[in-house]
Amino acid sequence: MFKKFTFEDISAQNQVKASMQRKIRQNIVDEYPGLEALMDELLPKKSPVIVAKCQNHLNLVVVNNVPLFFNLRDGPYIPTLRLLHQYPNVMKKFQVDRGAIKFVLSGANIMCPGLTSPGGALDDDVKEERPVAVMAEGKQHALAIGFTKMSAKDIKAINKGIGVDNMHYLNDGLWKMERLE
Repeated sequence: MFKKFTFEDISAQNQVKASMQRKIRQNIVDEYPGLEALMDELLPKKSPVIVAKCQNHLNLVVVNNVPLFFNLRDGPYIPTLRLLHQYPNVMKKFQVDRGAIKFVLSGANIMCPGLTSPGGALDDDVKEERPVAVMAEGKQHALAIGFTKMSAKDIKAINKGIGVDNMHYLNDGLWKMERLE
């Protein structure tokens, strides 16, 4: 999704009204209850919150020129990897084995065998079409953020095909875009 993402992909930036800002905050807290105590720090009430509209129905939530969350077609708000590295326990986690790391870092979707083989791990209560942090065997920080194509139980049972859509990964366009200036 963000493989070749640049500033040119942003078509409009709008400061949101207070009511929309409250709605964004509430949606984020509903999706990630672990962030509730940090919301005043992440999305301060006095700081302007900007929504940057991009191609393919993608929105970035930007505070102080730093992209913090993104969403696609009014879907759930998903933290950026930089934010996830600061607060690593806010999302459910899937872990890929060592053999999948280079493919995930090049933008490939995560296949079921990479999650179910030795070295892979699944958070069993994850349902389909939910955002997850993709961890790597033996590594501390997430290497990607994905959107599940099937539930964790189905991934274990079927063990074939794409388990997680890779949305945002280390060194993609959004990762390189530390600040919007």
